[in-house]
Amino acid sequence: MKNRFVMLTLTGVLISAIPLMAQKNPYHIYAGNTHSHSVYTSSHGSHLERTPGFKNYMYVDSSGVSHSINAKFKKDWQKYQGYPADHYALAKANGFDFYAVTDHSQESDFHPTQADNKAWLAAKKAADEATDSKFVALRGFEYSENNGPNGNGHINVYNTLTYLNALEPGNELRSFYKWLETASPNGKGAVVACFNHPGAKQYNNWDYRDSKITDIITMIEIKKNNHYEGFINALDKGWKVSPVAGTDNHGLDQIKNSGLRTFVLAKEKTKEAILDAMKNRRTYSSADQNIQCSYMVNGKIMGSTLEGDRVFRFSISVSDPDTGNPDDKITKIDIVKDGGKVVQTYDVPTPSYSVQWSPTINDESNKYFFVRVWSAGGGASKADPQNPVAWLAPVWINR
Repeated sequence: MKNRFVMLTLTGVLISAIPLMAQKNPYHIYAGNTHSHSVYTSSHGSHLERTPGFKNYMYVDSSGVSHSINAKFKKDWQKYQGYPADHYALAKANGFDFYAVTDHSQESDFHPTQADNKAWLAAKKAADEATDSKFVALRGFEYSENNGPNGNGHINVYNTLTYLNALEPGNELRSFYKWLETASPNGKGAVVACFNHPGAKQYNNWDYRDSKITDIITMIEIKKNNHYEGFINALDKGWKVSPVAGTDNHGLDQIKNSGLRTFVLAKEKTKEAILDAMKNRRTYSSADQNIQCSYMVNGKIMGSTLEGDRVFRFSISVSDPDTGNPDDKITKIDIVKDGGKVVQTYDVPTPSYSVQWSPTINDESNKYFFVRVWSAGGGASKADPQNPVAWLAPVWINR
């Protein structure tokens, strides 16, 4: 049976509860944002105006504590940044299925670092109150290690009971991984994490990996072909990470305007199911806000691990509901393996809004495959049609 996509809209905005029918696929595709910052991230972002020679601007955070920063704040910067509740409300109004607020844990509002911190509890309350049958709000934090002697890099963590400040003594990357391996969940659902905007050799060149942390850090950001080399290097070092496209917005304006989306394949629209999709790497990143992608290999859904297979039968389905926009036609699909090598490409003979491709690949040595999708216009504004519009979760092969 061919995939059948059902599109639901509300005032022209995608709700995206799309049943996938091929090969008894039980998942729906949901669209959201995995990376954003609210008023609790006040130390940097687009709410600040950098002025040469301007020093020691004083501001008061939401806890009433005064701080000095080498920048001017825009007028009404708190309204520009928005509280977590403002982010969730605007995301819900603009058709997101899920949305995560992930403020920097080293910010002044999160001092002292403890489970009953005022800002931490306020973010949890906002997420709990915003979640309903149509929308899932996630609370997380961004671990931001910029100067560590044992590697640096930013990592989003979702659904933990407490948090860790990267700038406090002893909290370098390796110790953070050990902390994350034992972190308790915030109620129901898995604890999961994501490598943010990775450089090619970041995180101490992808070191300190073990089986436990590999099963927690399951995602990696790729946006408009940025950070692609980091994705390939992480995979080649044994990390089992799936692409996402966190907007990384430091304010409310990009919620409506950004075309970037993280997509998950989940059984239902609940917190537990969304986190389960992230945990099991059923995600993809796209510069198009409603492109529908999925594939299976040897009957297993993307994100799965296969057991020593040598013949790989793909069933790939891509569809875009914007059939009035020629830029959204699908033009090409790639299958990529170890080292970023493209092993097969399907140049669509007549670019179309719906494409199915079922190639078979023989390979006795590879460790992973993933799928890239190309469109005529490249997706969101400023996206490049010479780059892919979507990057889909790999499948891995145990060898």
